[in-house]
Amino acid sequence: MGALTNIGADDRSRVPRKGAKSPTTLSKRNPDMTRLIPGILVMAMIVVASNILVQFLFGQWLTWGAFTYPLAFLVTDVMNRVYGASVARKVVFAGFVTGVICSLIGTQIMGEFGPLVTWRIAVGSGLAFLTAQLLDVAIFDRLREGTWWRAPLVSTLVGSAVDTALFFTIAFSAGLAFLEPANDVSWANEVLPLLGSGPMAPLWISLAVADWCVKLGLALLALVPFRMIVRRLTAHPA
Repeated sequence: MGALTNIGADDRSRVPRKGAKSPTTLSKRNPDMTRLIPGILVMAMIVVASNILVQFLFGQWLTWGAFTYPLAFLVTDVMNRVYGASVARKVVFAGFVTGVICSLIGTQIMGEFGPLVTWRIAVGSGLAFLTAQLLDVAIFDRLREGTWWRAPLVSTLVGSAVDTALFFTIAFSAGLAFLEPANDVSWANEVLPLLGSGPMAPLWISLAVADWCVKLGLALLALVPFRMIVRRLTAHPA
């Protein structure tokens, strides 16, 4: 309790009294907005960047978006661990709304090959993001009391699998061409061996499988910054 030896008058209200809730509990329910805003902004930037980068191939089977989007799960999990599931959901919804607004703006900005963000990509990204992130929050909260790495790892793996399946199906499947008839996605539906050596399948399926494999690897790597960031945000002065 050495941290309480030099408490000023303004700080005495923070000292837990008998029967009062602990500062940790209060911080989860009423987190400082100055701490929430960075999480919201980072989430929004990740969504917007991923919406754009998913349209550009990295090698033969991946898109650049595969390396940016998984960071959204890191943000959600950090907020969940530090402030709780309720606050994590607020960050998810704020990121979703901001991402939708920016995606809509992107559909009006013309690039070399058309809009920076197509309507199908905007819809697919939004639905996949919201579904996967809320699922991540729910799973993380259920596993919260277990080993520190289990909640972020399991929730991210399940959430990323759902996200990949929803996004690539909505954004590129020929069966959903009616969502945006003017958007030519024939390139993504060219039938090729899966990942170059498997059974024949549309290109977008190979892209989805490769994307999910990257997310698996990044989910493991993200445990390191997750641990470091959580420790820093929850550290108490000696």
